[in-house]
Amino acid sequence: MPLASIPSPAEGVWYLGFIPIRAYALCIVLGVIVAVWLSERRWRARGGQSGTIIDIAVPAVIFGLIGGRLYHVITDWQTYFGERAIKEPYQALFIWEGGLGIWGAVALGGVGVWLACRRRGLSLGAMADTVAPGIAFAQAIGRWGNWFNQELYGGPTTLPWGLEIDARHGGEPGVLYHPTFLYESIWNVALGFALLLVGKRFTLRHGRLFALYVAGYTLGRFWIEGLRIDPVGGVDHAVTFLGLRLNQWTSIVVFAGALVYLWATRNKDTVEIVVPATAQGDGGQAADPAHPADQADQADRADEDEVGRSAGSSGDSDDSSGASSGTDHPEGADSVEGPKSPESPKGAAGADDPDIAGSDDDAEAPPATDRLAVPEEKNAR
Repeated sequence: MPLASIPSPAEGVWYLGFIPIRAYALCIVLGVIVAVWLSERRWRARGGQSGTIIDIAVPAVIFGLIGGRLYHVITDWQTYFGERAIKEPYQALFIWEGGLGIWGAVALGGVGVWLACRRRGLSLGAMADTVAPGIAFAQAIGRWGNWFNQELYGGPTTLPWGLEIDARHGGEPGVLYHPTFLYESIWNVALGFALLLVGKRFTLRHGRLFALYVAGYTLGRFWIEGLRIDPVGGVDHAVTFLGLRLNQWTSIVVFAGALVYLWATRNKDTVEIVVPATAQGDGGQAADPAHPADQADQADRADEDEVGRSAGSSGDSDDSSGASSGTDHPEGADSVEGPKSPESPKGAAGADDPDIAGSDDDAEAPPATDRLAVPEEKNAR
């Protein structure tokens, strides 16, 4: 009997009245929220407009869900179709039951991002580099949905962090299994932080940081996939070729593609558009200023400080303007060098003598009580 283990949740769905709340869906939603939040900060740090990531996330998520499900159904078609199918064909639409292939999600989700960027006139490479760390963190969170569903676990193990799987999900009493969901979650968290660090220390533009994410993910997925025992490509067994599972071969091909892209774009240094052309007239920047990814808040604070200094300068200017108006004009309605009103005290004292009317030295100062009366009346108002 193992001394330690990781228990699996007894339930993966709860009901709010008649509405089912599924843990798998919650994990995906939480991952999307984290990815959008982080990517929005990084996009603004590069000089992009606020709200751009949120707008682009809508088609990306929709396309990504469709692509992820299509990949799962295509690679596990025997689960839903054919003589040995264990589910009805219409259940291929039941995303909440699990089954989203990351390969299809990223591929078709990328199509959604490309369409949105093209419509807005933004550089796809700049957008890909911006969202790369967020995608890694989103995957790390989404993998916990597999834990709630008790799926995609590895082979038997005696390690103290072995995972308990009940009989309803293919487990055997007293047997622990590799928690591959946990391995991949930890790997993706480490990958996300590594991408943030690399993006801060090196200038990886034109999709190179995204290619680094692809290479890093596939490297981890290759060895983690080798531990899994779920029947990918078959009903009761996994389809293999030369001893490797289908997703391991996919990892190899995609990893090689990422390396080729990194090499092919190593000298690319053209300008990336992060602000639509229609917004440049409003003071936007078209070229990527290559700010570090963690300067979003610093940029916001700098803008706020600039506004504060401008307001302070304006206040000082108003005070000096009021002071230069003299005590004869406490409300600053007339300039010192401006024309004198016939109703002014100076006009009453020497209206017939131009020399007296134009001389400030000869003008009789109003009594102290008169000078104080105006501010009191102003405060009363």
